Amino acid sequence: MMQVMDSILTVILIILALLTLVCMIKAVIGPRVGDRIVCVNMMGTMVMTIIAILAIKMKEGYLVDICIIYAMISFLAVVVLCKVYMGVYAARRERIRSKQRKEDVEASANESAESTMSVDGKQGDESKNGTMECSEKEAK
Repeated sequence: MMQVMDSILTVILIILALLTLVCMIKAVIGPRVGDRIVCVNMMGTMVMTIIAILAIKMKEGYLVDICIIYAMISFLAVVVLCKVYMGVYAARRERIRSKQRKEDVEASANESAESTMSVDGKQGDESKNGTMECSEKEAK
């Protein structure tokens, strides 16, 4: 019975180790930062599970304490990563907003300049037409 349980725990440890490697690859490749943070959190959870299984398999109680400490450190690491990411995201969003505001101000300035030019252009045409009419009347 002990050998069967030992074999099952060994297989589970191997599977968890492989899954941890897959998560590590996904954390490096991951297209978005959110995916990377989730993979880091999942890796931490799997490492805690591996430590707990080793504590059972080796019958060592101190490994459970290490597992608890690792859980706290993993939690803090994910919280810090999220906080840093949110700060970077907020700064990027603010840069984009300020750039859009700047472009909006430039566009409105260009529109007001164009509308002033078109109004001036119409007045100029009218004044030319008025002068031409006067000169035609004077010619008659």
